[in-house]
Amino acid sequence: MICDKKIRTERVIQFGEGGFLRGFVDWILQKVNAVSDFDGSVVVVQPIEKGMCDLLNKNDCCYTHIIRGVEGVEKSIIDVISRTVKPYDDYEAYLNLATQPELRFVVSNTTESGIVFNGEDKMEDAPNVTFPAKVTLLLKRRYELGLPGFIFLPCELIDRNGDVLKKCILEYIKIWNLGDDFKSWVENENVFTCTLVDRINTGYPKDEKIDLGYDDPMVNTSEYFHLWVIETDYDLEKEIPFSKANLNVIVTKDKLEMYRTRKVRILNGAHTSLVPYALLSGFDTVKSCMDDEKMSAHLKKCVFEEIIPTLDLPKDELIAYANDVLTRFSNPYIKHYLSSIALNSVSKFKVRVLPSILEYIKRFNKMPETLIFSFAKLIDFYRTDMVNDAKDVEEFMKTATVKEILEKEEYWGENLGFLLPEVEKYVNK
Repeated sequence: MICDKKIRTERVIQFGEGGFLRGFVDWILQKVNAVSDFDGSVVVVQPIEKGMCDLLNKNDCCYTHIIRGVEGVEKSIIDVISRTVKPYDDYEAYLNLATQPELRFVVSNTTESGIVFNGEDKMEDAPNVTFPAKVTLLLKRRYELGLPGFIFLPCELIDRNGDVLKKCILEYIKIWNLGDDFKSWVENENVFTCTLVDRINTGYPKDEKIDLGYDDPMVNTSEYFHLWVIETDYDLEKEIPFSKANLNVIVTKDKLEMYRTRKVRILNGAHTSLVPYALLSGFDTVKSCMDDEKMSAHLKKCVFEEIIPTLDLPKDELIAYANDVLTRFSNPYIKHYLSSIALNSVSKFKVRVLPSILEYIKRFNKMPETLIFSFAKLIDFYRTDMVNDAKDVEEFMKTATVKEILEKEEYWGENLGFLLPEVEKYVNK
């Protein structure tokens, strides 16, 4: 036993028992419980046949969570999970979750491929194949009992995740002929939020020894930074008082896309504008770049002088976020290899960096020199054997002229020939 477990009211159904949800949602709920009257616990549903619920049960559903970074090390015991349910072992126990009125929230992280519709999924399957199909029948049981609906907080990394989940559920209602009344109840008595989540969870520390003073096979590790943006018109704070816990949880009616753009342009854009130049210069990890004066200066100029000026959130908020990003890049406990980030760099550059270049030109009528330099280094990088992309992309980028590359609308969404004089200045001849 690693904790003296507190008994709380079961309020959350959580699809997924992996390191991310345990180091993000469950850690957040533990914080909320400590400073408010939320008094909520989590029932974990194992969404696939094989998982870690048995191991979690042996630990009495408690575990140690360790946060590590340049800020220091912080250890806490998480006891917010009350029990686990395995639909593949006991399907009725899963459906019986619908009978508990206090269960109000459904959290999930079934990976990017989890929120999908599968026309082959049958209503009589026990359990169903897909996560949305499983949820549809849980909702059906809830509806038949005349109980209130759920508030969905999906954490899958797909755009408009709550909207996609709702659409899949409605498709199952249609093909299974579950009726207009049930459909109306799903649409009107349930809340489907769209979310953005951000925290690096490094999971169980397999290759290192951490002396806890006790044995914990479920120990979990993460960075300090966390961000949960939840878009909804519903007054979520009245049911989960996030604000009392001083957490980086933002509940907004209409600004999710702004925060998503901020993440893509600053965090992901910083990675993509750095990686080709860094790999060409002999660096191997993000942290090694942060430790180097020249690379760090390049990155900071990209972010603070050329990316942030193209974004519309308050400047002080953008600067604070950017500083958080650079702190995260310096985390000595995270080995983020540049070669991993370099995968499919052309498509990443189009989404993460090119919009900043084009918006900078539009707003200031001049070139963002450091991002243009990064574009040139991308071209140089694709002329080496270090790239990892689709074969046709690798072959074209390796043999085409700079002019042909910039004019390749298939890659960039438009003809970028107007950038030729500036980009050519920095391409190795």
